[in-house]
Amino acid sequence: MKDMAGRVAIVTGGASGMGQIIARRLASQGARVAIFDVNDEGLQSTAAEADNISPFRCDISRLGEVEARVAEVEQTVGAVDLLVHAAALMPSHKLIDHSHEAMERLFRINYFGTTYMVQAVLPGMLARKTGRVIAFGSIAGIALVPKMGAYCATKAAVNAYMEVLQNEIRGSGVRAHLVCPPAVNTALIDQTLATDSPGSILEARKNGRLADPEKIVNAIEKGVARDRDIIYPGEARLLYLWRALFPRLWWKTVMHFEK
Repeated sequence: MKDMAGRVAIVTGGASGMGQIIARRLASQGARVAIFDVNDEGLQSTAAEADNISPFRCDISRLGEVEARVAEVEQTVGAVDLLVHAAALMPSHKLIDHSHEAMERLFRINYFGTTYMVQAVLPGMLARKTGRVIAFGSIAGIALVPKMGAYCATKAAVNAYMEVLQNEIRGSGVRAHLVCPPAVNTALIDQTLATDSPGSILEARKNGRLADPEKIVNAIEKGVARDRDIIYPGEARLLYLWRALFPRLWWKTVMHFEK
């Protein structure tokens, strides 16, 4: 994400985790960064780090709120050159225990939150024939695990949406990138650990195998610099190949951790 000096970026989930890391890096490059989140304390503390970071409280599951906040950014900060969409929710429950209401909320945040954000900035980018969208799907949308069926489904939907979008807008001057990270040691993983976490994630946390968020962001930046459509940082590509080539072994392995 080079050449961002003087340009405008929106980063969702910018109050913590990888969104916060990316917002800080963009600000250090001279970008004018608008961070979206519902974490008021995190928004204010992150914005206090640099004069070119502006906080906007935004619930991405609400279309009207997304459209209003994006319009506010355009009016007060400027036309959006870059969207980095990192905000998400990641609880864990067996499907039989996961209520319809909770699953619908998960889809409103993870999937529709993605579509709301993208469609709020994309028309302006297409009109100007320039811009970039980076959206976080997940390797969990491909390499499925127990107790995360609803989350995996939302991320599979995001993965599909972004891959189709890439090809629909190719040649328009606007680029779209899909990021499919593995399990990363951020506050998002704490949501999983606080619910009915898959044994494989518990084991990864215990053994220090969760991915380092700074290293994952490094890999994302390299993938964008190389103009990759889909970026599999860290061990994500290995997980992708394992699930694709040896699905029975994959399920045997992840279910072993549930015993």
